[in-house]
Amino acid sequence: MKNVFILLLGSVLLSLISFKAGADGHLPKSGTISWVTGWHMDSIDLAPQTGGYALGSIAVRGATFNTNGSGPLHEGRALCVGTYIVTPDGATNKGNCAFGDQDGDRIFTTWTGNAATNQGINTIMGGTGKYAGITGSGPWHCFGPSAVEDDNAFNCRQSLTYELP
Repeated sequence: MKNVFILLLGSVLLSLISFKAGADGHLPKSGTISWVTGWHMDSIDLAPQTGGYALGSIAVRGATFNTNGSGPLHEGRALCVGTYIVTPDGATNKGNCAFGDQDGDRIFTTWTGNAATNQGINTIMGGTGKYAGITGSGPWHCFGPSAVEDDNAFNCRQSLTYELP
């Protein structure tokens, strides 16, 4: 019984040490960060054109939550700006984002997507703090009611497969 208690106590202490190593801001040299962002659309401008075309721009602000409940980009802030074009054959969009964490460190991305399906790809442009030198990319997919129907609010699921120097 005493050996079992010592083994359990040792396991708990090892787990706490491992958690501390991950909680100190250190990131593995490579991996995947998955998070959800709750967005509020600050502005959307639309400029209808002849022939069924339209040009527009958007600005959104939000909060990020790592899908693991902790880790990179958990409880951080986000800002994205973008442009889109609607054609008779569909719609595309592109822009840039800054995703942060509680330490104030940021990952900057450029993104492209299909405005009709609300999904696309984020490509990492760089980062600050613990994210300095980060590279990689990953998908994004926005969902929920129409932003206009939900007081300009919506959610997106995102992930980045990354490498650090």
